[in-house]
Amino acid sequence: GLYNQKYKFSPEEILSHHFFINHTADFYEFYRNKMNSLKCHPNITHYKLVKLENKGILRGIITQNIDGLHQKAGSKNVLELHGSILRNHCMECNKFYDANYVFNTKNIPYCECCGIIKPDVVLYEESLDYSILEDSISLISSCDTLIIGGTSLSVYPASGLIRYFKGKNLVLINKDVTPFDNIASLVINDSLGNVFSNI
Repeated sequence: GLYNQKYKFSPEEILSHHFFINHTADFYEFYRNKMNSLKCHPNITHYKLVKLENKGILRGIITQNIDGLHQKAGSKNVLELHGSILRNHCMECNKFYDANYVFNTKNIPYCECCGIIKPDVVLYEESLDYSILEDSISLISSCDTLIIGGTSLSVYPASGLIRYFKGKNLVLINKDVTPFDNIASLVINDSLGNVFSNI
């Protein structure tokens, strides 16, 4: 929905590294209005994944989401490709700040050392965390079933991770078609909520 709304700058521009550096106040105005998921709650999909993990069926979750809802639901092995709003660090001294501090600060959040605090989210023009990427590749390449849900598989490099899957069952769950439907063992064109409600 963010990408269909009208702003002075496009969301892609606002959520870029250069915009954060050059227009930090504008970045934080948008970030506070649109990226704050602290009052959000996990849904049926999050909870069903926790049950699968607790039964030893699910080995891990790789997510592009930055909201921390998988962990809030109780998932333990979550690889966050694009970081998390829950972690924030000073750009000067690297001191940690929680999300409440960032979202409750007016204007630009500053560290006690006077450095600017940056959310631990991967902005456009920034690289993914290499260790998270390596762990994701390891998890994908060693599983027998890979379920990909709620994504159009059009955002790279995340969507390119599918090429590391060597297992038997590739399941794609998405409302719309994806570029990889033709190689999937099973394609379900529906919402994750509907699908996981029936598991």
